[in-house]
Amino acid sequence: MQEKKYRHEYKYVSPEYILQYLESRVASVLQKDSHVGKNGAYNIRSIYFDDAANTCYFENENGTDPREKFRIRIYNGSKEHISLELKQKERGKCHKMAAPLPYEVCMAIMRGEIPLARNDDSFLFKKLVAQMQGRALRPVVIVEYERVPFIWQQGNVRVTFDRNIRSSDAIMRFFDEAIPSRPVMSAGTNMLEVKFDEFLPDFIYELLQTERLQQTAFSKYEVCRRFSMAGTMIR
Repeated sequence: MQEKKYRHEYKYVSPEYILQYLESRVASVLQKDSHVGKNGAYNIRSIYFDDAANTCYFENENGTDPREKFRIRIYNGSKEHISLELKQKERGKCHKMAAPLPYEVCMAIMRGEIPLARNDDSFLFKKLVAQMQGRALRPVVIVEYERVPFIWQQGNVRVTFDRNIRSSDAIMRFFDEAIPSRPVMSAGTNMLEVKFDEFLPDFIYELLQTERLQQTAFSKYEVCRRFSMAGTMIR
């Protein structure tokens, strides 16, 4: 079995005016991901899973190491490319596994059904089914935002600006063009992420230097789970 390749993942929550300044600097050097639309961004929408004890939520809140969580992700609302993903975090680094998920299977999961795993299904899908059976893992929240992504091939570096982060409980409307949601960030605040393999080139590090940018352990999933659509905090 191939050894897992963990990546560094740095997160920063920042006022929008700082992010606009940094984005202009990054755009002068790095190229955008080829998947962006005409507006230079793409929409990301994910369903996250948790069990009845909210284990994933509290592991995030407590900084449990190692930890992992399942999600189903789509881009720009497309039904054509649905990705089942498992994100694992250990010693401050992240590893992501992904496998395609058929639309019909995704819909069954959203209805609360536990699908059957066949011998030729991916290991990732089999693991999800096993945890749905053994832990009562289920879809619990939708996380949605717009991303402006920049890339640098050497070192597999990605610098992304994530805006309008919002949460929704409308699981069955996952593929709708628009879904009811609520913002989870303070007004005028958005997020920057920097991801890379072994090294971050000095020139990219210098591009992102500002006194107002401070690294954080921010989790989109944790923040979106914290409040229901009615504004009730998980306790």
